[in-house]
Amino acid sequence: MARPRSFDERAVLRTARDQFWSTGYAGTKIDDIAAATGLGKGSLYGAFGDKHALYVRVFDDYCTEATEATRRALEGPDESAYQRLRDHVIAIAEDTAADTDRRGCLIAKTTAECAQHDEAIAARSQRAFRDLHDQLTGCIAAAQRAGDVAGGHDPAALANLLLAVNRGIEALGKGGSSPAELHAIAETALAVLPVNA
Repeated sequence: MARPRSFDERAVLRTARDQFWSTGYAGTKIDDIAAATGLGKGSLYGAFGDKHALYVRVFDDYCTEATEATRRALEGPDESAYQRLRDHVIAIAEDTAADTDRRGCLIAKTTAECAQHDEAIAARSQRAFRDLHDQLTGCIAAAQRAGDVAGGHDPAALANLLLAVNRGIEALGKGGSSPAELHAIAETALAVLPVNA
C-alpha cells in the first residue's frame, strides 16, 4: 500500500513554478527544484514525473489561474463592461510596471522559450490565448450592447488588438520600459477603440 504524501502538493507546485519562472525551463535542473522545495528527487519524480511533466503541470496550473482571473475581471453586466475592459488593460500595465524583478508573464515566457519545440506547451499556450481572446471578445460585445463601444466593429478583431497590446505591454515591461511608457501604451490602445462619446 502506498504511503500518503507528507508534503503540501500545492505548495510544492507553487515553489516549482517560481523556480521555473525565475530561471526558465532550460535553465532549471531538477536539483534546483529539489533544493527549492526541500524534497528529494525521488519524491519529486514519484509525485510529478520527470522535469518536463512537472513543468507542463505548473504551466497548466498557471494558465488556468491567469485565464480565470481575467474571466473574473471581465465578466459582469453590460452597463459596466467598458469600465471593466478599461480597468483590465490599465491593470496589465500597472502590474507589469510593478514587476521590478522583470519576470514577465509565465505564459509569454514559456511560449517564447518552449512552444516551438514542445507540442504540449504549444497546445496549452494556444488554449490560454484563445481563452483570453474569448473573454475580451465577450466583454467588448457587452460594451457594444450597452452602447459604449460602437457597433459595426467585429468584437473578435478588437479583442485580438487588445490581446496583442496586453502581451506587448508585458514584453516591453520585461525589457525595461518605464511605468509611464507602459501606461501610455495602455491608454493609447484604449483610445483606438471605437468608443461612443
